[in-house]
Amino acid sequence: MADTADTAIQPFRVEVPQADLDDLRDRLGRTRWPGELPGAGWSRGVPLGYLKDLAEYWRDGYDWRKQEARLNQLPQFVTVVDGQPIHFLHVRSPESDALPLVVTHGYPSSVVEFLDLVGPLTDPRAHGGDPADAFHLVAPSLPGFGFSTPIKGAGWGNLFRVAGAFGELMARLGYDRYGAQGGDIGAGVSGMLGMLHPDRVTAVHLNGPVPAFPFGPPIDPQGLSEADEARARRFNQFQADGLGYLQLQATRPQTLAYSLNDSPVAQLAWIVEKFKEWTDPAAELPEEAVDRDRLLTNISIYWFTGSGASAANFLYEGMQAFREFVAQAGAEGGGHAGAAPAGPPTGVAVFAADNSIRSLLEPTASIVHWSEFDRGGHFAAMEAPDLLVDDVRAFFRTRR
Repeated sequence: MADTADTAIQPFRVEVPQADLDDLRDRLGRTRWPGELPGAGWSRGVPLGYLKDLAEYWRDGYDWRKQEARLNQLPQFVTVVDGQPIHFLHVRSPESDALPLVVTHGYPSSVVEFLDLVGPLTDPRAHGGDPADAFHLVAPSLPGFGFSTPIKGAGWGNLFRVAGAFGELMARLGYDRYGAQGGDIGAGVSGMLGMLHPDRVTAVHLNGPVPAFPFGPPIDPQGLSEADEARARRFNQFQADGLGYLQLQATRPQTLAYSLNDSPVAQLAWIVEKFKEWTDPAAELPEEAVDRDRLLTNISIYWFTGSGASAANFLYEGMQAFREFVAQAGAEGGGHAGAAPAGPPTGVAVFAADNSIRSLLEPTASIVHWSEFDRGGHFAAMEAPDLLVDDVRAFFRTRR
């Protein structure tokens, strides 16, 4: 896939210049705040008072250098695949017979999502687990996200291309047999890795796969179980009033890019809204579902790398590719739009905020493992890392 000159793997450290930290603090202090209609709460987006408080903490209470040091405790690398820089964490287990596992984040997330998984997955012996469940962990940043920037050309929103790049990455690391895990976009990439490399990918574990095309017809809840009917109605409500962020990025990403790249408060509001809407329904505020510093570390990475803009373009291209796929599947009389790709044995973990419906995913997926949990949501690795770790261990236990 890549020229030999591009195949080198280089060590990487996160080192944000002090000038960028000073610039962020200055911009936050000079925010031109809008007005707000009284009593709107979260119904029209992020409330003014909430965002002011969070921005003030980001400016005067949050310690980026502390979080940067935490990130740099983990081995990080960068390599070029098909002309595109790919950043990744690579943490080898102390157990020599550990199974390599590539884990892929979604939107609006980053490799920060996996920090609480690293220890338990790579060194279960030190975390109260069975050493036979150990993994060598590889966590790439999606192209155009985090430190896999800048984007070097069009086409990186196509998840088959991303899966191909991650397959090349695993080959460069010397892993010819491995598992894949991912949520949201990462679920799509992981499933496609299994399709592209069924001889290498032992099994695929997913959280947060969507059961239907976001801009397609709503899900008919008739005939579903009570739990699946609730998920279907929640998905249909999301289609009705939760797709504004995707509509804009899927049609006019460059217009949005100016605000995300120039205003830290715009980037803050854009992401924190999703942490309010997509996390555990029992959480009233985003920081009740996800640690506030971890949330701001994720957002800070988008800000410092300028990846709010490139991630928007990634989603634009991804939606174009998805529309083409759905049109082709419809023309050929294919299966349900948005279903998980066929391939190796598939496991699915469904958290409290997820809309996954087995009967809609199963026609084109080899689902052999299905777990449902009463807490957690879209950012499962941050919200309920204990549940996710246990489910990943259990699923791969017989698929190593």
